[in-house]
Amino acid sequence: MGVDFVFRIAGIGVIITVIAQLLTRAGRDDIAMLATLSGLVVVLMMVVNMISDFFSSVRSLFSL
Repeated sequence: MGVDFVFRIAGIGVIITVIAQLLTRAGRDDIAMLATLSGLVVVLMMVVNMISDFFSSVRSLFSL
């Protein structure tokens, strides 16, 4: 779960960076910013989901 998660985030980062660079070179700076923000939102949702699973595991471990 740990290494796979890090590679997923890195892959999303690389893809979003390439897309943003292509859009910037094409003169579409506004769309490049939206692509970057959407990549950030996707990664944050993945992290929030993982943290939620962690807290659920802690709660069940301590029977809270």
